[in-house]
Amino acid sequence: MNGRFFLDTNILVYTFDSRFPEKQQKARRLVSDALATQEGIISSQVVQEFLNVASRKFSKPLTWADCRRCLDEVLTPLCEIFPSVDLYQQTIDLAERWGYSFYDSLVIAAALEGGCKILYSEDLQHQQTIQNRNRSHPFKKIVET
Repeated sequence: MNGRFFLDTNILVYTFDSRFPEKQQKARRLVSDALATQEGIISSQVVQEFLNVASRKFSKPLTWADCRRCLDEVLTPLCEIFPSVDLYQQTIDLAERWGYSFYDSLVIAAALEGGCKILYSEDLQHQQTIQNRNRSHPFKKIVET
């Protein structure tokens, strides 16, 4: 890794998805690197989305005890971006400017607010550079999984 990076929810979900071994391996490496280097971050939105999917939509949903352990050991240490009026303003600006959905724009705004140069996601266009009007540096969204 080279600099701060943001992990979208689908990266965390793939760490549990054995149906796609290559994606699972890459996702586990990204999460491990994020924790080890403290360069990778997530937002409260990612925490909420992951816990919802993990407890309800996995082929074998996580128990509440497993969710709590994941929250304590992975999600909380990575979570740096929380809701604010400024974050929502940036989200609206990005949605309007780039045409992404509100929730995808919220992830992008969180990555920008966190000073990330890379956003790992499966939901967005590969290698697109985005610069928010309020931020001086662009970043690339990387669809690596």
